[in-house]
Amino acid sequence: MTDLDLASYMMDKTRMIDQALEKALPQTQDLSANLVKAMRYSLFAGGKRLRPILCLAGAEAVGAPARAALPAALALEMIHTASLIHDDLPAMDDDDFRRGRPANHKVFGEGMAILAGVGLLMRAFGLLAESGREGQAPSSLVFQAISVIARAAGPDGMVGGQAVDLEYEGREIDEELVAFLHSHKTAALISAAVTSGAILGGGGQAQVAALAEYGGKVGLAFQIVDDILDLEGDEALLGKPVGSDEALRKATYPRAIGLEKAKEKAERFKEEAVAALVGFGPSADPLRGLAAYLLARKR
Repeated sequence: MTDLDLASYMMDKTRMIDQALEKALPQTQDLSANLVKAMRYSLFAGGKRLRPILCLAGAEAVGAPARAALPAALALEMIHTASLIHDDLPAMDDDDFRRGRPANHKVFGEGMAILAGVGLLMRAFGLLAESGREGQAPSSLVFQAISVIARAAGPDGMVGGQAVDLEYEGREIDEELVAFLHSHKTAALISAAVTSGAILGGGGQAQVAALAEYGGKVGLAFQIVDDILDLEGDEALLGKPVGSDEALRKATYPRAIGLEKAKEKAERFKEEAVAALVGFGPSADPLRGLAAYLLARKR
């Protein structure tokens, strides 16, 4: 898949996701209007839609149409957005900007930002449950997808990783700690994105396992690149100040093993991710292209 083909693929999938998100979380005029406005403020703030795109690509890799995985794709984007809202709060990373504009709590207040995050989490799992009830996907597959995503988002995954991130901020770290942190805080949900797409696409057990391996490795590479961009990135492209991880002495690969070794490790994880797709044909080309894109990205 050429860079141009991948760019077109990502644009098409982003358009599909955005249209579906509009229907899933429309504006309202009732007494909850301000809460919905806060939820939508972050949900439509111009994110890369990486996790939902990976989810749709996971379904296509096992031979299903992308739309088979759309409920999970929307849920994943809502969960990810909720995590960003909460990450930016003063009690967490205390960031004033996200994606080039004021963070949610700077616009709506800390209390409403917390509720917006919780609201997105609840809507995410509601969407998944509704898809099974309404016959969009077999209930047994929906239950599997819910289990995979809930585990990856909870204490065994993203939330657990964030807790470790907070606990070890400013403390001495080593590579083992950073590997645990990254595999939970970031890679778990990215792996769940590809895996849930494959599940809803009707993939076999071996296919799902291979795609889980791919997603985990891609997720680790993605987070290392994030760590590197915090040191070397362009603030205009990132939409937020660089150097915050270093200032807070966050647990990152560059801090644990050095910048050059971190770059080498990201490349190795990318190669291992692509190797996990050896049993797939051209249907997995978008996943191969996405692995390369994530390593080369500038934001």
